[in-house]
Amino acid sequence: MKAVILAGGLGKRLRPLTEDRPKILVEVCKKPILEWHIYWLSKYGFKDFVLLLGHAKEKVLEEVGSGKKYGINVAYVVEDEPLGTGGAIKNAEGVLRNEEWFLVINGDVITDLNPLLLLETLKNSDAIASIALVYMRSPYGIVKLVEGYVKEFLEKPILEYTINAGIYVMKPQIFNYLPEKGDIEVTAFPQLAKEGKLKGYIFKDAMWKSIDTIKDLEECENMLRQRYPEFCGGMKT
Repeated sequence: MKAVILAGGLGKRLRPLTEDRPKILVEVCKKPILEWHIYWLSKYGFKDFVLLLGHAKEKVLEEVGSGKKYGINVAYVVEDEPLGTGGAIKNAEGVLRNEEWFLVINGDVITDLNPLLLLETLKNSDAIASIALVYMRSPYGIVKLVEGYVKEFLEKPILEYTINAGIYVMKPQIFNYLPEKGDIEVTAFPQLAKEGKLKGYIFKDAMWKSIDTIKDLEECENMLRQRYPEFCGGMKT
């Protein structure tokens, strides 16, 4: 199964780090985010990658090349203008149409969830795609109030709601739903959900972090140092 990484965004909220490179080459633990993806997915047997590029594409081509440096096979699909997440995947139809299924990852997500569990939800199913879901962590501390008295402070607790983790397994029939331009979250997925062809799997204990700001990057590095010191070049504390 091929791993497809969406890596064409501008990453405006991470500037100045993304002025001359895409998010996927922003460093976490002194390594490009892309290297984390390879490290993570190689644990599940992934060796074939498709990188969907746009902004600062030449930087990725220079860093990754043939993929030999990272021990992977890599293909590139480049968009000439921003196409959105749905349009970017649609743009790669020529590379992916003959696959039985493929994994798609938002390039700015750091996680250690098991993507093969998403594949299991699609087997023996008429669904066309399955999305990874994680519980939402509050961006703020929570204050519990009882009869006007503050009883407890909870620092950024996990909430009961699940959110789209930006990781999907798809069958090639997805191309019949994808727009030429636009985001999959507002085009194909709502239509698939309406038709009963979209599945989801909740990952309860996986590490997950979306890298949107400098603060996110710092928090993610702390998480990785704790859980994967071998990746960050340090000892677990």
